[in-house]
Amino acid sequence: MTETNDEIKPNNTEINESDINDTLKTNKTEPDDKINQDNLEVNDILFPYEKIRDEQSLLIKDIISALKEKKNLIANAPTGLGKTAAALSPVLKFALDNNLTVFFLTSRQTQHKIAIETLKNIKRIHGVKFEAADIIGKKWMCAVPNISALYSNEFVEYCKNMRETNKCAHYTKTREKDLKLTVEAKKTIEDLRLEIRDSEDIVNFSSEFNLCPYEISLELAKKAKVIIGDYFYVFNPYISELFFKKANIEIEKTIIVVDEAHNLPERIRELATSRLTNFMVSRAVKEAKKYGFNETLANLNLIQNLINELSNKINVTDGVTNGVKNNITVGANSFNNSSKGFSSSNRMYNPETKITKEEFVNLINIEKDYEQLIEDFEVIAETVREKQKRSFIGSIAAFLEAWKGEDEGFTRLLKLENTKEGLLTTLSYTCLDTSIITGQIIDNAYSTILMSGTLTPTFMYRDLLGMKRCIEKEYKSPFPEKNKLSLIVPLTTTKYEQRSTAQYENIGKISADLVNKIKGNVFVFFSSYKIRDSIYLSFMNECKKTIFLEDSKMSKEQKLEMLERFKKYKKSGAVLLGVTSGSFGEGIDMPGDLLNGVIIVGLPLGVPDLETRELIAYFDKKYKKGWDYGYLFPAFQKTLQNAGRCIRSETDRGVIVFLDERYIWPMYKRCFPADYKTIIAKDYGRIIENFFEEKI
Repeated sequence: MTETNDEIKPNNTEINESDINDTLKTNKTEPDDKINQDNLEVNDILFPYEKIRDEQSLLIKDIISALKEKKNLIANAPTGLGKTAAALSPVLKFALDNNLTVFFLTSRQTQHKIAIETLKNIKRIHGVKFEAADIIGKKWMCAVPNISALYSNEFVEYCKNMRETNKCAHYTKTREKDLKLTVEAKKTIEDLRLEIRDSEDIVNFSSEFNLCPYEISLELAKKAKVIIGDYFYVFNPYISELFFKKANIEIEKTIIVVDEAHNLPERIRELATSRLTNFMVSRAVKEAKKYGFNETLANLNLIQNLINELSNKINVTDGVTNGVKNNITVGANSFNNSSKGFSSSNRMYNPETKITKEEFVNLINIEKDYEQLIEDFEVIAETVREKQKRSFIGSIAAFLEAWKGEDEGFTRLLKLENTKEGLLTTLSYTCLDTSIITGQIIDNAYSTILMSGTLTPTFMYRDLLGMKRCIEKEYKSPFPEKNKLSLIVPLTTTKYEQRSTAQYENIGKISADLVNKIKGNVFVFFSSYKIRDSIYLSFMNECKKTIFLEDSKMSKEQKLEMLERFKKYKKSGAVLLGVTSGSFGEGIDMPGDLLNGVIIVGLPLGVPDLETRELIAYFDKKYKKGWDYGYLFPAFQKTLQNAGRCIRSETDRGVIVFLDERYIWPMYKRCFPADYKTIIAKDYGRIIENFFEEKI
């Protein structure tokens, strides 16, 4: 969860007009001379609807152009443009004509279903013959009960062990010992190929016959012209290598379409990051004791003692590590604890420091050969998994293996943190540069198309993902401008050095006043639960609407149930107080009059910890844009995602409020898309009233 404890600023905070223009520079959608602009026919591209809208037509033509020229496209396409149909239609037509395979990648289950319905409509309307496969994470397709509690790496090892020892009844009923399909599996696959089905249908259908849903999906993928899946089926090197090999797919013959692509860099960064904590070691110790692995117990104690020894490097006298406390020089900018760096010089940080690969490996080698230790842990972990699904010893082995990875594009950190469970010590091998992973994959693919309503600035995503042969385009919103009122209310701030009881009280009162003036339902997003809770009493005393509170401990089902209750207040009005990076900040559709306003309180700038500073330093060295790429733009992208919850269709009307004085500062205001119209308003009440009376 983002916690805006402090704020990092470039040493030189003066921003001139040319800098702003360079940042705002966009490749606006203009007609492509190579494509006839007047003769784009529905039948030519297998479009599933009767009419292609103007801005949708521009996106389609840019996709066709990218495919013909074997280039990549970054499409910043606003909500409501019809991106799914606009992408799948021409891409499928091109794939059919050129014997290519399409990957439509999305992390949202709802988007899986939209893509499936789009493909069904194409097949029904145009009578074209093709197959499609919808495949989600292997763990989520598994028919074994109570498997969802395992971490992904734990599930991979558990599944592998169960298959190799022939203990998985679902797998053995799907494949013979020579890996060929069983008669029952073949029949099930034939039945499933009669129509395009989503992953939920495939899981239910396969489970009914005690077959492995993943293996069935894998077979469906072999003949599929379109594969709908999560990002990792293409961008996780380990998973993609196995998947492509089993499905007989060559990356050079694939067109990759990434939906909600603004999430891709962070998803891949997290995917490539490995962590080891003292809590993991503690659980592994219990595991070793449980099964009497005394030698393993000694090795685990060695690991814990070495982590403790490394922790002694950290200067904890003031809660600031030497790496953070001292100046970090990054290109032309210097970040420090002065007013030109941190916005507060007395903020207490979680103690942390950098660790080199050799430091940790050499300390282990003094007592035990590093490679032998990994092997010993892996052998014991296999034995444990024969008796239980999860092995923490196996997780430690996986971390030790990952720790051997490359230095370039990564950093190694040790961090201490106080938690309810006690002191948490985390040793991490942290990915900084996603392009190391994504760049080669995108370059090898026939063409890659990135789509999202918040791919701004497009050049950042080009750099972060290492895209070459790249076309960058931004498209206009299809919604009437008069339906959206965007206000900047510069009457408060959550800037750390200005936080106080009086400031929180003021934020609460103004937030409540805004909520009261906006008719119907309203979302209010805060940069952290801490800030939300600090203003709550003041807000509650002034708010006239029913209040809903997002809770980080809620299950997915509980959150959906709360959202349904919230929707029922559309006439009398309710307010949901959530956080920027929470479950309601993106991926939630509230069309019509279900939501009439969104208020974003503060700026969700990340914690200026050592990882953030390493990120800034790395991007500054590589792109000369460290502060923008590593700190500011990602935070602003979250605010735009929050704002996008409000207007979801051509007839929706709503108010979006950015409540913080920093939104009018040049360094932050430049982050709004060029065509994003905002009104700076201290006297906001009259403006909101006029908007709902349709006087604006």
